[in-house]
Amino acid sequence: MQKTTIVIADDHEIVRRGLRTVLETRDDFEIVGEASNGREAVKLVESLSPHIVVMDISMPELNGLEAARQIVKTKPGTEVLVLTMHESEELIREMLEAGARGYVLKSDAMRQLIPAVDTLRRHQPFFTPKASEVVLDGFLGEEERLRGEPRRRLTPREREIVQLLAEGKSNKEVASALHISVKTAETHRTNIMRKLDLHSVSDLTRFAVRNHIIEP
Repeated sequence: MQKTTIVIADDHEIVRRGLRTVLETRDDFEIVGEASNGREAVKLVESLSPHIVVMDISMPELNGLEAARQIVKTKPGTEVLVLTMHESEELIREMLEAGARGYVLKSDAMRQLIPAVDTLRRHQPFFTPKASEVVLDGFLGEEERLRGEPRRRLTPREREIVQLLAEGKSNKEVASALHISVKTAETHRTNIMRKLDLHSVSDLTRFAVRNHIIEP
């Protein structure tokens, strides 16, 4: 029997260790890699092509939602299972829009993690009851409402830059992380501030916290 290959992504080692312990109770599950931030997770998935990536939403450098978007785009055969401490309609909607098809609360991981991985391995979605309600309520069809929300006016690259700037990175550090020139990073920063009508890094940080791009 072919094993289900899994990458675990969480910025806390103790959480990764706990998830590994739960998953390794199954002989047909194989943990092939671990990542401590979203950017590492994207690179691991690109190189290892696992069946499943189990990923926290709140991670440094690149959060789980942005990492999910990149993974779904570059490795559509890999299913993304999102882990979070929160069960809000906004997060569920954004998770679905990012292309993740599994959603498990960290508080329920002991009970739901293995069934979720089993379900996603069959390329079927696994949602908590609350997430299912959001799907049934048709949030994904509300294009007109979503179009006006500030976060959705940002491009994927701009969302990456917002996270890095909100985490205190300089333009030079942003450029290095994203392999772009400092001038390009500065241009992105200027465009973001204008687009969001923000006037300082502290304004940008507050925006990032409110929109779940970084944790407070």
